[in-house]
Amino acid sequence: MKNIFRPLALGLAGALALLSLYFGIVTLVSGWEFAKTQFSSFWYFIIPLAGGFGVQVGLYTYLKTAIREKNASGKVLAVSGATSTAAMISCCAHYLANILPILAASGFATLIGQYQVELFWVGLLFNALGVAYIANRIISFRRHV
Repeated sequence: MKNIFRPLALGLAGALALLSLYFGIVTLVSGWEFAKTQFSSFWYFIIPLAGGFGVQVGLYTYLKTAIREKNASGKVLAVSGATSTAAMISCCAHYLANILPILAASGFATLIGQYQVELFWVGLLFNALGVAYIANRIISFRRHV
């Protein structure tokens, strides 16, 4: 495993960026005290979501570097990026519940707010699927190169 530092650093940066996005959106919409309360209530969802996203970023970076080093095709990266994006969006989607009423979509916002925990589980599922997919691509790439 050559140069694992870069994927680890970018994975950590991805996790921290997602946590920053979480705190930024919630604080902007509802204030710092609410953000702290929400985090203390749901940290056991938020930390694994951010960590899972960071793992995906790290694996993606590792795969991208391995492909470049072997001068192989970059096609394998397209679906991996889409999976990571889907996980991140599902992670933070329930916080749109605070913004959407302002945009005249209160019915949809209420639905999202009502199923906040379920959306956390969906985010965790997407994270797990994203990690499994990218790990599978790495294994497959290593077998064929």
